[in-house]
Amino acid sequence: MITIATPQDWETIKAIYIEGMNTHNATFETPDQVSTYEKWIKNKIAEAVFVYRQDQEILGWAALYQVSSRCVYAGVVELSIYIGAKARGKGIGSALMQHLIHYTETHNIWSIQSGMFPENQGSKALHTKFGFREVGTKEKIGKMNGQWRDVLYMERRSSTIF
Repeated sequence: MITIATPQDWETIKAIYIEGMNTHNATFETPDQVSTYEKWIKNKIAEAVFVYRQDQEILGWAALYQVSSRCVYAGVVELSIYIGAKARGKGIGSALMQHLIHYTETHNIWSIQSGMFPENQGSKALHTKFGFREVGTKEKIGKMNGQWRDVLYMERRSSTIF
């Protein structure tokens, strides 16, 4: 079951996020940069942060972020999806992606963007499965563990607005 995340879900959301960080293939952020729910949720669309529950246990989460405060970009968002290590490969990422896409199609959002490390083949495959296309790569955009990393950008355009 997918529900809107609440502050009470934070510790599990944080644990799943840190599991992703520890793969060194999900984000430039590090565990010491994740502090409180209030700071974490600040740049997200609060009603578009979801958790996937099975038997009351949170197995994954997904969130949408505005890419800009400029009104011209009101319908452009970026997404994040993180699945707990023991729940990967069980369709939870697909369920969360479908939920995010449905949300965007019913909230006048015309572009979903996502950045990922090119080596993250699971993320790339999930996005491709749902109609995302590669739009570019920012080369050597940031350092992780002393190594420059690229970020691949993918986008899905609305099927209902255009």
